[in-house]
Amino acid sequence: MIRFFLRRLTFAVLLVVAVSSGALFLTRLAPGDVTANLGAFAPPEEVARTRARFDLDRSPAAQWGGWALRAIRFDFGDSFLYNRPVGGLVHRAAGNTAVLALAALSLATLLGIPLGIISGSHGGVAPLLIRGASLVCLSIPPLLTSLLLVFVASRTGWLPAGGMTSVDAVDSGWSSWILDVARHLPLPAIALALPIAATFERLQSQSMAETIHQPFVVAALARGVPWRRLVIGHAWRASLRSMCAIYGLAIGALLSGSFVVEYVTAWPGLGRLMYEALRARDIYLVAGCAAMGGVFLALGSLVADLLLFAADPRVREGQAA
Repeated sequence: MIRFFLRRLTFAVLLVVAVSSGALFLTRLAPGDVTANLGAFAPPEEVARTRARFDLDRSPAAQWGGWALRAIRFDFGDSFLYNRPVGGLVHRAAGNTAVLALAALSLATLLGIPLGIISGSHGGVAPLLIRGASLVCLSIPPLLTSLLLVFVASRTGWLPAGGMTSVDAVDSGWSSWILDVARHLPLPAIALALPIAATFERLQSQSMAETIHQPFVVAALARGVPWRRLVIGHAWRASLRSMCAIYGLAIGALLSGSFVVEYVTAWPGLGRLMYEALRARDIYLVAGCAAMGGVFLALGSLVADLLLFAADPRVREGQAA
C-alpha cells in the first residue's frame, strides 16, 4: 500500500511540474507580453523595469530556471495584473474553485450513479427516459447550460444570478456569509454537474448491464437472492471498477468546465482568474493557476487510484505481487 501511494504521489508531483512549466513556456512564447498593457506611450525606462521585474529580458530557459528555484520555496512571483504575490491570489481562487468543484462532483455522483444503476439493471420506460435525459445533458455544453440558468435566475429570482456572495454579506458574520455562499452555489454547481452526472450515468449503466450477466450474479439469482439485494449488494460493487477509474477524469472535466462557468456566473475561482491572466499575458499568474490546476488533476487521479485500490481486490493483489 505504501509503495503504491508513493508511486502515485511521485506521478502527481511530476504532473504539477509539467503542467506549470508548459503553461509558463507557452505564455512566454505567445506573441506579446505584459508590457503591452503599459500602453503605446509608456516610457522606455518603465518598459525596461517591467521586463526585468518579470524576467522577460532573459531567455525562456533562464526564466524558467529562476522561477522553478523560487517555486521550490513557494514563491511563484508577482502578478502584473494585480501587483500582488501570485501565491495568495491562486490560493484564494483555488479555494473557491474547490468549493464549487466539490459541490458539483457530489451532485453529479448523487444523480448519476443511482440513475445508472436503474437504467442498467431494469427494463421499461424509466431507463429510456433516463438515457434520453443523459443524452441531452451530454450534448449541451456547460456554456449554454450556465447561460440558461443565469437567464432563468434573473427572470424568476429563485437564485442569485451570479457571484459568490452578496455585497453586504461580508460584514454580516460567518453564519450569514456561509448561508449566502450556499444561496449562490447551486447555479454554477448545477451547470457543472449535469454533463458529469450524465457521464456517470452512462458509464454506470453500461458497467451494471455487463455485470448482471456475469456467472456469479446468475448463480446468486438461481439461489433465490432477491433482485434488489442482488443488484445493490453484489452487482453494483463489482461494477465500481469503471466508475473509480473515471473519477480522476471527472476532476479534469470540472476544471475545464469551470473555466467557462465561472466567467459566466461571476464565480471568483481559478478558471476566471486564469482567463484574466491570459488576457493580460500575466505570465507568472498563468503559471501559478496552471500549477494549481495540476494539483487538482493530480489529487483527482490519486483519489481515483485509491478508490480503485479499495474497490477491486485484483488491484491489491497485483500491487502485492
